[in-house]
Amino acid sequence: MNDFNYYTPTRYVFGRGVEAQTGELTRWMGVDRVLLVYGMGSVVRSGLLNRVKASLDAVGIEYLDLGGVLPNPTDDRVYEGIEMCRRENLTGLVAVGGGSAIDTAKAIACGVPYEGDFWDFYAGKKIVEEALPVGVVLTIPAAGSEGSGNSVITKLDGLHKISLRTESALRPKFAVMNPELTFTLPPYQTASGIADMMAHIFERYFTNTPETEVTDRVAEGVLKAIITEAPRVMAEPENYDARANIMWCGTLAHNGICGTGRQEDWVSHFMEHELSAVYGVTHGAGLAVMTPAWMTFMATHNPSKGAQFARRVMDVVNDDDTQAALEGIARLRAFYASLGLPITLAQLGIETPDFDLLVHKLHENKGEVIGGYYRLTAVETRQIYELALFQ
Repeated sequence: MNDFNYYTPTRYVFGRGVEAQTGELTRWMGVDRVLLVYGMGSVVRSGLLNRVKASLDAVGIEYLDLGGVLPNPTDDRVYEGIEMCRRENLTGLVAVGGGSAIDTAKAIACGVPYEGDFWDFYAGKKIVEEALPVGVVLTIPAAGSEGSGNSVITKLDGLHKISLRTESALRPKFAVMNPELTFTLPPYQTASGIADMMAHIFERYFTNTPETEVTDRVAEGVLKAIITEAPRVMAEPENYDARANIMWCGTLAHNGICGTGRQEDWVSHFMEHELSAVYGVTHGAGLAVMTPAWMTFMATHNPSKGAQFARRVMDVVNDDDTQAALEGIARLRAFYASLGLPITLAQLGIETPDFDLLVHKLHENKGEVIGGYYRLTAVETRQIYELALFQ
């Protein structure tokens, strides 16, 4: 196990009706004028946004709205939010929605006090040292952004989709989590969120770091829980306990606990980011295609962790590591398919992918050689994209 420094300051408020506490929590966060950041209207239609505003009104917190955040959030909304916060002297942000709203709020939060272009942080030119505080009212269990210091934004000029990771500066101060708010999620969105949270675990689980038994078992336990609860959520969308378990799995998958003491990978996410930047696919659905493709490559290049996943999580019985890993991948794909997710690029709606463009953009954004579990050049990443064509 590697040495590590783990800090997670987020206050989680979990349960029925807890969105009514948003105002009190925002006051506790230490701000009195906030920007409400949300998506394409579901929080308005459901009445959630009005309930959040009522809770802010009740404690005298002023607010402005920034709606219309896209599912793959883009930099134009970030620039708009930065300008609003500066012009109106807003001192914090509350994101109401899923990962896109939260990631946008985080990008605005680090951009407001910074004199340069917020994109400098995403491009790796600057490190975030200061940010406005962010609170979250979560509606979609998927991205795990409610408990992480991470944010993903697409720069429209060139379609560069890049993730920013911070230790603490962008971790939300509070996360309001009511599983009832997820009851009306469409099945495809629910399933995509499940694939997303599983991928967050895989990115940490696949490591060459030795002696990581504790976090291996944590990761495997959360994966087992997801596999158990996902069919219940799909069959009974208003099953509170199933929704609650899935919601908390999404947070545990990405709040960093599964990655403590070990080197992480993140190539599957990097490769999917290019898919969703270029083709506009749903992130979790793209991961349902790309993660098994990446695993398939690893089965013949570095099979040990894939074999362990297959045996401990997917109940594969096979002494050969490569064959065990491949059987585990087949069972994972079957699980994704049972949720109604695509498992090939064609099923994702990408009949004739431009591999040259995807590979070029991937390495332009991430470097000539990428990956923590296995070092990959453009030759290998192209092979992985090609593996995504087939089951």
